Amino acid sequence: MSIYNAIVHEAEEGGYWAEVPELPGCVTEADTLDELNEMLKKAIAGYLEVAAENNVTIERSALMQVAV
Repeated sequence: MSIYNAIVHEAEEGGYWAEVPELPGCVTEADTLDELNEMLKKAIAGYLEVAAENNVTIERSALMQVAV
């Protein structure tokens, strides 16, 4: 199992949307955070499936959290 980081945003019209920085163009939206989590799993799985079918290498990057 791989772990990907997602940036979650509150949508102006309500609900949430999220993007996965390591997977350019991998975004999804939902009404609740629980739904967003499920949608992210589906979006990431779909992205990785298409990447594998097209022999696209996913470059992994490191994430560092910094408190200021």
